[in-house]
Amino acid sequence: MFFLETAISIFIGAFVLTYLTIPKIIKVVEYKRLMDDPNKRSSHGVRTPTLGGVSFYYTLIFALFFIHAKGEFNEAIYIIPGLTILFIVGLKDDLVVISPGAKLITQCFAIAFILANPSFDINSLHGFLNIYEIPHYLYLIIAGFMMLTIINSYNLIDGIDGLASVVGIVIMVIYTTIFYLTGEYFFALISITLNASLMSFLGFNLSSDKKIFMGDTGSLIVGFVISILTLKFLALKPEAYSELPFLLENAPLIAIGILIVPLFDTARVFAIRIANKRGPFSPDRNHTHHVLIDYWGLSHKQASFIIGCFNMLFVMLFIVLGSRAKNLAMVVILISVVIILGYIFFRYNYNFATLKQKIMLKRKVDKITGKKQDNNKNSKTRKDNLNGKVKTKSTKPPLQ
Repeated sequence: MFFLETAISIFIGAFVLTYLTIPKIIKVVEYKRLMDDPNKRSSHGVRTPTLGGVSFYYTLIFALFFIHAKGEFNEAIYIIPGLTILFIVGLKDDLVVISPGAKLITQCFAIAFILANPSFDINSLHGFLNIYEIPHYLYLIIAGFMMLTIINSYNLIDGIDGLASVVGIVIMVIYTTIFYLTGEYFFALISITLNASLMSFLGFNLSSDKKIFMGDTGSLIVGFVISILTLKFLALKPEAYSELPFLLENAPLIAIGILIVPLFDTARVFAIRIANKRGPFSPDRNHTHHVLIDYWGLSHKQASFIIGCFNMLFVMLFIVLGSRAKNLAMVVILISVVIILGYIFFRYNYNFATLKQKIMLKRKVDKITGKKQDNNKNSKTRKDNLNGKVKTKSTKPPLQ
């Protein structure tokens, strides 16, 4: 009962704080002319305010002040420095673009604070692929790489209106449920806080007159929090999993299922860029959401809703399978799904060209073809009319 009251208070407070302050951010951004200008790969056509992620940062800081006592290992003190580092990096990247290498280095510093906390230690994989005990140095390498992947994967899916928010909300709902069932109330409240901020932000992100983007400031912060929750989920004690509806050994696969959208999209885009002999972080319009919009003609809201629903259904499917299936069978299922999804989306981009360029070329070809067909029809009509006149003249009786 006490947790429920705290959760409701945190949710309402975070939602209201985000809702009331985002309009102020929009006014400041417009006044200082810090808006995002559209370019050839943008999904928006007009200058739009950014820096919506600023609201995520101070909302999380306020929430951590009120809930820090619920952390068993004083986790809030380790989370705040990482959040601050990524907030500064994201803010600078939104204002003055910085290189991917510089972002990766700063992300490593932020991650180091988390890995230094004993609450996130993983000493065993509990039989996943027959792996049990793992040395500490291997844990640091795997955990660091995993967190880097999640942060940048989430950052990359922030390409259309609503998508990053919808996917983030789905992930936060799942982690809230998991940490509530396992008694990890500190992390459940963090999930609730960020969920409230994302819900509040989503209304502005989809608005036509008060639109704002979360920018790298927001996507890096949200990705960082998701990576922390994922690491904590994998670091839960074996007895905690007795409250969860899936086998302990399937936990890594459940985590992949929760993050299937950003992970699949990142793997797909990186494969396309590398196959095209380009850097994996070079910008283009080859993301999954761009395929849905550019090739299938969906709106931003439709694409975001479809991807969010897929994420939720995929997690539910994996939880059901994870309650009985061994992890080897689930690995086979996961690989099969990835191959099917890869085929569906790669077939629309088989030569690794930019989708937008292909579509524009196709439209030009169709336009030229249509003009040729119209010209041919007009020529044939004129020819038929001329032949009709000739026949009419030739059928007249000769003069007597």
